[in-house]
Parts: sequence; C-alpha cells; structure tokens
Amino acid sequence: MRRLRSAVCLVSLTLLAACSTGIPTPDPRPTDIPDRAATELATGLTSKDLTAVEFVGATGTEVNELYQPLVTGMGAREPQVTVASVKRQGSTATATLNTTWTFPGVEPRWSYTTEASLTEDGGRWKTSWQPNLVQAQLDGTNRLSQSRLDPERGELLGEDGDPIVQLRPVVRIGLDKSELAAEAVDASVRRLARLVSIDAKAYAAEVAAAGPRAFVEAIVFRTTDPDRPRNREVFAIPGALPIEDDQMLGPSRDFARPIIGSVGEATKEIVDKSGGTVVAGDQVGISGLQQRYDQQLRGTPGVRVQLVGLKTTGSSASPSPSATPSTAPAVEPVTVFESKPVAGKPLETTLSIALQGLAERTLAGTKPVAALVAIRPSTGAVVAAANNAATEGQSLATVGRAAPGSTFKVVSALALLRAGLNPDSTVSCPNTVTVDGKEFENYDDYPGSALGTIRLQTALAQSCNTAFIGQRDKIKGQALAEAAGSLGVGIDYDTGFTSFLGSVPDDPTATGRAAALIGQGKVEASPLAMAGVVASVSAGQTVLPYLVEGSTRPKAEGKQLTAEEADQLRQMMRTVVTSGSGRVLSGVDGAVIAKTGTAEYGPTAPYKTHAWMIAGTGDLAVAVFVQDGESGSRTAGPLLRTFLNGAGRT
Repeated sequence: MRRLRSAVCLVSLTLLAACSTGIPTPDPRPTDIPDRAATELATGLTSKDLTAVEFVGATGTEVNELYQPLVTGMGAREPQVTVASVKRQGSTATATLNTTWTFPGVEPRWSYTTEASLTEDGGRWKTSWQPNLVQAQLDGTNRLSQSRLDPERGELLGEDGDPIVQLRPVVRIGLDKSELAAEAVDASVRRLARLVSIDAKAYAAEVAAAGPRAFVEAIVFRTTDPDRPRNREVFAIPGALPIEDDQMLGPSRDFARPIIGSVGEATKEIVDKSGGTVVAGDQVGISGLQQRYDQQLRGTPGVRVQLVGLKTTGSSASPSPSATPSTAPAVEPVTVFESKPVAGKPLETTLSIALQGLAERTLAGTKPVAALVAIRPSTGAVVAAANNAATEGQSLATVGRAAPGSTFKVVSALALLRAGLNPDSTVSCPNTVTVDGKEFENYDDYPGSALGTIRLQTALAQSCNTAFIGQRDKIKGQALAEAAGSLGVGIDYDTGFTSFLGSVPDDPTATGRAAALIGQGKVEASPLAMAGVVASVSAGQTVLPYLVEGSTRPKAEGKQLTAEEADQLRQMMRTVVTSGSGRVLSGVDGAVIAKTGTAEYGPTAPYKTHAWMIAGTGDLAVAVFVQDGESGSRTAGPLLRTFLNGAGRT
C-alpha cells in the first residue's frame, strides 16, 4: 500500500510537471480563418448589403451606411463578387476579389479585381473598410453611377427605300415634380390634363408613383400638330414643361398605323417577358411590325459607368460613426467602363408612301367600316393596306374575315374553266334556282336582258348567281378550294405580318356548296386575299402577297394558275367593266379588269350587306371592302374609281 501510494504520487507529479513545461491543451472554440471573412465580404458585396459583414472598429450596419451611397447610382444592378485568393501574413491577410457587373441587353460585362485588407481581431478575422475594396478608384469622394445608352432605332422603310418611320420632331408635355410643392401637385395635374385632353385620374396616379424630382410625361405631340397647345399655355401651369425631342414616327399620326404599329415605353409585362434584355424606360415596339421586328429595329443598348462626386454630405472613407460630416469636393466624372450602343437595323417594307396616303384619303369620308388593299401583280408586293377610322385601329385590310360575295365568282369561274367550260360556253340564268329546298335568286336590279341562256362570260360580267349555282355539279370534290388556292385564297404561309388569306372549307351540304360558288356560306376572305385574286389574274400566275423585304419570299404550292387560264379570266373580267356590273370603272385609264360583289350577312332578314369590288390595271391590283354598303358597284365602286384615278396621277 505504501509503494502504491508512492506510485500514484509519482504519476501526479509527473503530470503536473508536464503541464508546467508547456504541453498544449485543446481549445474548445473553433479556429477562425481569413477565408471565412473574405467569403462573408464577397457575399455582402454581391447582395449589396454589408450589414452581416464583420468589420474592424465598426458594425456592419455602420459600414453599410457608408457603402450604399457608393453603389446607389448602379440602380438595381447587382455584381457577382467571388474570392480569387487569400494571402495571410500573421495576424493580417489580403483577399483578392473578382467582381463582374452585367447589364440588361448589353453583351460585354464589366469585370475587375480589387483587394481587401483583413485583420485578426479578438480571435475573429474582420474586414478593414475602405471604399476601394468595392472598386479600385473609389476614394471616399466619389461614387459609381451607370447610365443606359439607348441605341438609335432602325427606320422603317417603304417602297424604293423611302423612309416611313423615322426620327421626327416632337414636343413632350408633362410635369416637373422638382418644381412643385407637394400640395400644388394635384392642381397642376388637373389643369394639365384639361389642357391636353387626357384622363386626369390616370395621370395623377402616374405622377404620384414617380419620384419627387421626376419629369412625368403627360402626352407627346408632333411639332406640327395643330392640336398642340402653345408653349405659353403650358408654362402658365406651375411645374408644366414642353420639352422638344425627336421620336420615331410615320408621316402622319394614322399612316398605316394598324400595320406599322407603334413604339412606346416598355411595360412591366414586356420587361418580364424579355428575359432580362429590356428594362423599364426602354423604347420598344408595342404593336404591328414595330413589335414583330422589335429586336431588329431596337438594336443593342450600351452602358456607361462613371465615377462621379458623392451626392450627399457626411459620407467618409472612415468607418467611424463619429466622423465629422463634410461636403465632398466637386469631382469630374471619370468613365471606368463603357459599352457603346449598336443602332437597330432598318426594316424594309413594300408600302408606297404615296399610294398608302392616297388609300387612306380615299376611305376618309366613309362612315361604315372600310378597307382598301393594293398589290403589285408583278411581284406580290403590298403597296397599300388602308383602314378607315371606323375600324378603330384594327387592320381589317389584312386580317378581316367576311364573305367575299360575288367577287369570289372569279374563283368559281376558274373552277368551271377547269371543268371544261370556256368564256363562250352557254349557261342558264333563271330568276331563281332551288337547291335542297333553299331558293337562291339574283340581286334586285339584275338586268332582265341577261336572263335565260347566256355565255359564261356574260354570267360573270352581270354577276348571275343562278347561273353559277346551276353549274355546281360540274365542280367536284375539292375543285373549288383548289381553284381558290391557285388564286392565292386559303393558302397558309408566313406573310411577314399579321394576315388572313381566306378560307374555303368543305361543306358537305348541297346548299352550302351552292352558296360557296357565289362567295357566301362558309367562304371567308380579307381584302388582302381578294386583292391577291386580281393580282394573280393580272400576272398570269399565282401571286402570294408579301409586305416585308429581305424575308423568304413565299412560293405557291399546289396547282398553279396557268397563263391560258389567266387570259380567259382577264377576258371575262374585262367585260365586267365594259358591259357589266363594274361600269363604274369604265372611265379609268387602261384596260381595267374588275368584279363586283355584294354579300348578305346577319342573323335574320332583312340582311345587311357587305360591299366589295376588286380591280386590276397596269401593275396594280386593288380590293375595296365596305362592311355595310348598298352594293359593290354603288358603294365600293366609287371608292375604287377614286383610288385608281389618283394612282394614275401618282
């Protein structure tokens, strides 16, 4: 027992001796490393929030107050900051950071490297705050500021390269909130809204949502607009300003507007759908060709990042919250990164400025919905596509759907030619014809001299419904739809713009097939489609209309119109003008070919009627449609005559 106690004492003394000679003991706390502090800093810089970062001599919240003014000018952009390396020298370390900024729609990125000093403080590694760890040239007197550089939008060109949409002088009228006391804003909003005739409530909401120093646009006028208020009237309203500017516009407010479309500030929906290439404030295509070809026309934006003077007082390079505020000295802007904008490319169209203007003037006095389309038979180029005010901004000329009435008899005549008839073949034209219990008749003032047994040419010239319906058994299967396709109706292809080229669906009923022969029943067409019919006959081959140059020209598929068939159709359509229902065009210069059409529509009798007329002369094929008209010859005919006469003088 004595020996055992001695051994225990010996072990105890040995352990005590070992402790006294400096043998290390495990530290229960985890050892901090500078890499952790560097990653923490990179994360804060990426999120543009340094409140969670540990700093030497100050809290993250205090440093964040110094940091925010440095990057506020970068807007919503956030950098991607990563740690490239960390080099330790005892209780200090240097972290090398890689920073990359990306900008919406701008391909080049701004990348650079900075260094941050780290110090071990109380067992924790912390960052020593200096502005230059954000960007090397930041020194406490300056800040980052980025501005988006808008590209010049591509022009929209017409026939022969004539500019349609180009920069034109405008005046932007709005309120400068920086010039208004808060209590005076409402009164100025109401006065300006009355002056320029806009919705005061909607404008007030825009003004309220804008920043305290924003200029809030109310309306844009062309400089030459007679409705533009005088500058003195604008200046008489506190805070109101007329600002001269340029904007991409057509020759007039309504020039081919449903086709061309418009350009405006990007909506939230457009921004969200852009995948990050468009930001609020960008000018983009809102509708029509401007929208469909926006990427080509808009071009690529640029960006400029500069070092500019600090906006506020009290900012300091020091992290100490007790630093004395001082106004930063004036700093000349220094560009540290720039990507220049790339102008948009022009969009070439086939529209003729002269003929489009003529078409719009021709329809201007027509109260019912009306449209006019003109095509070059030699190429298929659409040179005019006009809609009157009653269409309320819709492009009825290119997308309208209506029964084409007797203008469709040109298609039926082609089907009969292919069935073995010729212009001199005789057909029966009675007053009425009954099909499966339904009675069909001719129009009210059909000439009695053209009843009975007549030639097919006369049946087309006088537009005898019963004669065409009486030949229905000769047109088998899909022969009518095939003939329509040979004249460009019902062909599905990409025209390069929003369009409808007609539909000739199969109707298994006897009455439906009969109605189709006179352009009623389920048959539908647009003015564009019916202008294509005349263009094909005039050209002697199937013509498919197009509007945008540079795109792949459509090619007709299926059975093509032959030169012989076109000769026969031209012969018959010429008699429409010389001795038939289209004599309204007899005074127009040239060997005009034409066809009139009247189509009933509506749920119950007495039915309303669509008025149609199509014609061709020289290298021009035209279709006119009036939704509610007396007849093709009486309503659409005079409009067509006005256009053709005007075109002859152009």
